[in-house]
Amino acid sequence: MLKRKRSIVLVSSVILASIVAAACSSDDDTSPAASAGSGNAGRAGASGAAGKGGAAGTGNEAAGVGAEAGMSEGGASEGGASEAGAGGESELSGSAGPTDKSATMNSFVHPVGDAKNGQDVFRFETFGNEGFWTNVVQLPQGIIAAKFTPLDALKAGLSVDIDSVPAAMKKVIAAELETDLSADNAPALNDYNTTVALIEANAVIGLSARNVQLPLNGTIDIDADDVYAGESVGVSCAFCHGITDGSVYSLPKGGSIGKRVDGPANHFLNVGASIALGLGSRALYPTLALALEANQNGSVSRAGVGKNLISKAGTEAEVDAYLTDPALYPIGMFDDAPDGNGAPMHIPPFFRADLAAPWGSDGSIEMLQNFGNLVFTALLDPTDLTTTGGRKFLLDRGGAAGTEIADNYEAILADMGIAKGGQNGYPFVGRADRDDVAIGLTAGAKVEDSPIGMQVDPTKNQDMNAYLNSLPSPPGDKSDMAAAARGRLVFRAQCTSCHNDDQSKFVPQNIVPFNTTVEFFSNAPARPTLWPGYSAPMDLADRPGLASVRNSDGTFDDKLIIVEASNRTPQQPRGDALPLLMDLARKPSFLHDDSVASLDSLLDPARSATAPHPFYVADTADRADLVQFLRSLDDQPLP
Repeated sequence: MLKRKRSIVLVSSVILASIVAAACSSDDDTSPAASAGSGNAGRAGASGAAGKGGAAGTGNEAAGVGAEAGMSEGGASEGGASEAGAGGESELSGSAGPTDKSATMNSFVHPVGDAKNGQDVFRFETFGNEGFWTNVVQLPQGIIAAKFTPLDALKAGLSVDIDSVPAAMKKVIAAELETDLSADNAPALNDYNTTVALIEANAVIGLSARNVQLPLNGTIDIDADDVYAGESVGVSCAFCHGITDGSVYSLPKGGSIGKRVDGPANHFLNVGASIALGLGSRALYPTLALALEANQNGSVSRAGVGKNLISKAGTEAEVDAYLTDPALYPIGMFDDAPDGNGAPMHIPPFFRADLAAPWGSDGSIEMLQNFGNLVFTALLDPTDLTTTGGRKFLLDRGGAAGTEIADNYEAILADMGIAKGGQNGYPFVGRADRDDVAIGLTAGAKVEDSPIGMQVDPTKNQDMNAYLNSLPSPPGDKSDMAAAARGRLVFRAQCTSCHNDDQSKFVPQNIVPFNTTVEFFSNAPARPTLWPGYSAPMDLADRPGLASVRNSDGTFDDKLIIVEASNRTPQQPRGDALPLLMDLARKPSFLHDDSVASLDSLLDPARSATAPHPFYVADTADRADLVQFLRSLDDQPLP
């Protein structure tokens, strides 16, 4: 790392010099990237809008790859299922699904824009969060410091869009992948400078290189005085919700190299370890398991109440140890709630967003664009939570603990040397000089369209809605359709009081309450009890206008201790939104807390009658058939 006129230059090594020189001169519109619309950084030029060149299609370039079902977050729009409903009976025995209003009337139709533009928003848009990830977390600088190679990136579950890789480098990578991948035989894949060059080319999915200068030179030239003046790196939606088809290389239980596939969850992305690469990972404080005076250190981590909590004085080493511990921050999971609890949830897919709502495993958000807005404003730049609107949101959700989170966070940022306001200071997405983010709006836990008083450009957000609607579900596993047909009958007999058997219909839009003890239980339609063993005292904290803060044993409700659906009107009970069931064959674990290892285990009565989702098939042959049916499901109508 060199400094030139206060610019921090992340420089490629000698081993890449000839590769980069050739690559920078060989990018032309006849390359695969230009025709596939995969968003080569070279098309971004000095404008900083990475990946705007090339002809962007509205669908995936390789839609046939597998993708997650068991979707715990979905969206609803005008789709072919809105009239069909869920209950249509046929000559088949059993039921096709629920028949009440939640299953037959699409109540959450989200607005849509231009899907072609939405592709670019999904893949590259940051709304300025590169200020946070480059200036505060210092993620690109940490990649250099850790000497994080492309092979390391694959082990961490990151994926590389081959169509965005400069032509000369593509040839080198292809040749090295034919070797034993040792440092001697694959020097570029074992060189962290290759990682830097791939990031600058916008080839690492979800890491959005901004303000990229042409020709590409294999470096990221950061301006230390103004993070927006030089090159920088932010995070886009594709980081968690995009993979490749693995057509060039696929690492088992890791990342891949190939053509982009937007929408599927990245089940093997190590989000915690990726964040921990940053030199300033303390800046993720609001989304960690926190030691707070206001709740007498009663926050939870996946280890339990009061365990492995990060204090206001927590060091970078302590935060990194938390983030890199798979017992506390498991692979394939992301903690999406700044609530003081350590409750990572399994990453959901984002295809066929027209088929499922409400959003969030807790069902607290009704409209897709509002979910996107919360992600962009509060999660991908948590410094926005220190604004007046952010503080109001934290206070509504967490009471005194929410205020303590904001106060502690400001103290941590000050200790890190990050200024509040000014050219290089926080907040970043919520800066007054951004013309694509409205600030100073009404805020609060019940204000769905601007919960922290900010709203990103609605045109871009609605364009992304349209793109997410257009993404197909990958095909299900059709390897044994005789078993799947038998399994469908088992499903129709035992599972359709909650779920549709035909996944081309929008998912029933109700919350399934944990059990009868939760507040607002009567506001949900009648459904089987989701968690008979849920038992949570109601005296942890009262919140005006919202359900009480409550915690039961185990991890299944950890996400919902603070964040649940009583913010909606009418208020909804604490429980789970129903998932879409698509391409479960690729999913490595089940339930939103990853507490069940397989579909067979999920349906096995050995899990006990009081466990979450206690809906079992005792006969092993019937259970095997049901598993095969679930693995076969996709978004195509069933006969």
